[in-house]
Parts: sequence; structure tokens; C-alpha cells
Amino acid sequence: MSFLIEAFEPAFMQRALIGSLIAVIATSLVGTWIVLRGLAFLGDALAHGVIPGVALAVLWGFNPALGAFVSALVMSGLVTFVSNRTPVRDDTAIGLLFVGMLALGVVIVSKAGSFKTDVTAILFGDALGITKADIQNQMIYTSIVIVLTVLLYRPFLALTFNQMKAHTLGMRPRLSQAALLGLLSLSIVASFQSIGTLLVFGLLVAPPATASLLVKRVPLIMAVSILLGSLAVVVGLLISFHYGTAGGATMAGISVLLFFIALIGHTSVNFLRTQRT
Repeated sequence: MSFLIEAFEPAFMQRALIGSLIAVIATSLVGTWIVLRGLAFLGDALAHGVIPGVALAVLWGFNPALGAFVSALVMSGLVTFVSNRTPVRDDTAIGLLFVGMLALGVVIVSKAGSFKTDVTAILFGDALGITKADIQNQMIYTSIVIVLTVLLYRPFLALTFNQMKAHTLGMRPRLSQAALLGLLSLSIVASFQSIGTLLVFGLLVAPPATASLLVKRVPLIMAVSILLGSLAVVVGLLISFHYGTAGGATMAGISVLLFFIALIGHTSVNFLRTQRT
């Protein structure tokens, strides 16, 4: 018990826990749709695509979250434009913009060596450096994600499982797709302070993917994903505190480890059922 209590006695660890749990809520809600729609590559690309905006924000002295959000919106808009206006396939458009935005971010970083430490925290996260202001901003972004997830649940559900029916019902699949990309951008903004832009993909995909192995209904996938993500956060912070590992990377790694544990369990149960029949 002291192993747990000792880790979360310091105020900075309490802030890290709260901020990371808030991030889990945002990534789990949006990540469920990303996993069910098979858009993991897009999620990864957007997580990397915010780097130019964040780098410029740090360089010019304004809120990195704003820079990240604008950069993510620009990239998602470009993906939609290229996909809809050219014969280029979606994955090709995403790949091109992924490389382009990442290259732009690296160029900006390379031209401004005065904030290498800040950029490292942005790329890989600084869960132990979360402030009260960061938590307040996260709560705002996550609240918006929650509200829009509830309001747009039916359009997202139709878009995920039957796009043709969504179109016939007048749900405007393209508009729903744009809204989903906007929510994805918000979830990244709500999470990068805790685990960094390069590791946000871990919490965005791993907990929902794990939950989809255990339950089938979308609301249950979201709920189980939040529980699994929270477990990854607590365990990751405990390991980080006691063994000196990077907080964001440890949390993301634990979330992926939970997926493989669930996968082994799921495969074993199916195998046993097959053997009995």
C-alpha cells in the first residue's frame, strides 16, 4: 500500500494523475470511433501533424495547445480536400501529409535551438510538469469532446457501420467525417501535455482496441476503454515515480501491453471453446 501512497503524495504526481486521467477520457471517446472505423493511421498522422503548430507556438510565445489545434485542423482539412478533390486514395493523402507536416515540424525545430527542452517535452510528454492551468485547459477541451460525442453519437454510429444508410437518412457523412476529425484534433490537444504528440497515439488506439476485444457495444467499448486507460495511467505513473522512467512513454507502453494481454486471453478462450466443440 505504501508503494501506491508514497508515489501520489507529491503535488506534482497528483497533477500528473489528474491530467493524464482527463486525457484518457478524451482519447478513449474519440479513439473508439477511430478504431472501429479503421482510421488508426489517420490518428497517428494527426498526432504527428500537430508538431509544426506546437513548435511555432513555443517559438512565438503563445499557447502550444492553440498551435496544436490549429495545426491538426489544417492537416485534417488538407486530408479531406486531397481525398475529395483528387483521385489519390485516402491512405496516400494521409501518408503524404504525415511526412510533410512532420518534416515541417523538424525544420522549424532545427532552426530554433533555443527551446530544445520544451520541444522534447512536447514530443514525448511531461506528465510530471503538468500545472493547474494545464488541467483547467484539458478539462475545457475534454468537456467539449464529451458533449460533441453525445450529440453526434448517431451520425458517428451510422458513419461507422453503414455509410450508405447514413447518406440516405440525410446524416451527411462528409460533415460527420469532418466533425470526427475535429474531435480527434481536440483529443490530441487535450492529451499531448501528458504523454506528448509522439506517444498520444498509444492512448488513442490501444485502450479502445483492447476494449473491442472484451465487449461489442459502442458505449461499453468507450467505458471499458476509459477504465483500461486509467489503469495504464496509474501503473505507468507508479513505475515512472519508483523506477525513474519517462512518464508518458511508460503510460503508453502499459496501454499497449494491456492490449496484448487481452489478446492472449481472448485467443486462449476462443481456442478452448473450439477444442470443447
